[in-house]
Amino acid sequence: MKSLIKISALVLFLTSIFAFAPEQSETYSLTVKVKDLRNSKGEVLFSIYNKDKTIPDEDLDMYHLQKKGTIKNGESTVTFYNLPKGTYAVNIVHDEDKDGEIDKGWFLPIEGVGFSNFKSINLANRPNFKKASFVLDTHTTKEIKIIYM
Repeated sequence: MKSLIKISALVLFLTSIFAFAPEQSETYSLTVKVKDLRNSKGEVLFSIYNKDKTIPDEDLDMYHLQKKGTIKNGESTVTFYNLPKGTYAVNIVHDEDKDGEIDKGWFLPIEGVGFSNFKSINLANRPNFKKASFVLDTHTTKEIKIIYM
């Protein structure tokens, strides 16, 4: 009888712990790839954004997360892990001199840049968060086109 009471108490205790445990939210990975880099100098800065009005980010200081990717044979890939479901956008920079900045000529970048959902950039097709964003609700791979001006 005593062991039955102990087992019942243990079951009740464990049930109460799991009943009040915080719900675990599901997370996803986002793999970002770039091909056709013009050379293997430097590195690629992969930045992800999760808020409106953060793109364009000319100073590279409004990103949510950033990783540096090495370049091999004109390609680079990184993976961001444990991202909650949400709306994200990706910006990449071929940082040829590894200074962590987007080097510019007169007004245009002289290093390669790219954004999710963009194949080209011009005055009529300027990047912003709304146009570059996508919903992350599964493990996802995005290939970003590099654009040299």
